[in-house]
Amino acid sequence: MSLLTTPPEPSVETKSSRGRGIIVAVSLVIGSIGGFMASRTLEHVEQLNEQIDTLENALQEVTDHARDASQRAVNAEQSVESATTAQKSAEIEADEARQQAANANQRAAIAVERAAIAQATSIEAQEEAIQVRKQAEEAQRVAETELNRLNEALGKIANTRRTALGLVMSLDEGSLKFDTDQANLRPESREILSRIAGILFTAEGFTITISGHTDARGSETYNQRLSELRAQAVANYLIESGVSSDLFTVEGLGETYPLDPGDNTEAYAKNRRVELGIVNARIIDQTELTGDDRP
Repeated sequence: MSLLTTPPEPSVETKSSRGRGIIVAVSLVIGSIGGFMASRTLEHVEQLNEQIDTLENALQEVTDHARDASQRAVNAEQSVESATTAQKSAEIEADEARQQAANANQRAAIAVERAAIAQATSIEAQEEAIQVRKQAEEAQRVAETELNRLNEALGKIANTRRTALGLVMSLDEGSLKFDTDQANLRPESREILSRIAGILFTAEGFTITISGHTDARGSETYNQRLSELRAQAVANYLIESGVSSDLFTVEGLGETYPLDPGDNTEAYAKNRRVELGIVNARIIDQTELTGDDRP
């Protein structure tokens, strides 16, 4: 007989009560655990929300930084493009400036060369002007010497005077005689003209104007024609005596230039004359022949 005894099995009620107690204990445990877990879960959720907020803020900052960085990159690219464009423009302007400087240097070199040529030309012109002046002075000296010689020589034959243009030799009735109302030369007039021709024949560089004059008696037309005929008669005789015809200009002035305005025999005799105007063509401008200086 075994000493061990099997405990008696509990009753149904006992089992039931025990089960309900376990269930209640379990429920309490579960409830206690659930409350703790819920609390912990809420705390975790709150922590997660805080982390999410922190992450969102960090993400926003990163996004803002990224946007700012992107904008700065765009601005930098635009600045680079602007700088590149400005650099190209500056290079173009620099090239143009260098070209302009080169052109300016070239023009300056040309100007210097032209100035040198102009200076050399000016020096040559001055030297030439000096030579021309010397030649003119020498020509004038020679002409003055010749005029003085002619004045002295012709003055021994008839009344001869110096003017600004040369010489005027006046052949009135005391030196040159014509028959009344005639243009024929008398023998004594031919002799005087021969002496004049001999002097003029040796002269060089002169032109001669022969002017006929009458007194105021008679008509103006008649006196004009008579003065022309008498002037031509003198010119013809001098040409026949060997003086070149190319030297002569012949004119009749009638009664327009009287030496004596009187109305008497003496005044008439002075006004009836033939004048020889002797001009040095090398130094005297013929356009200056005016007034009393007209030969």
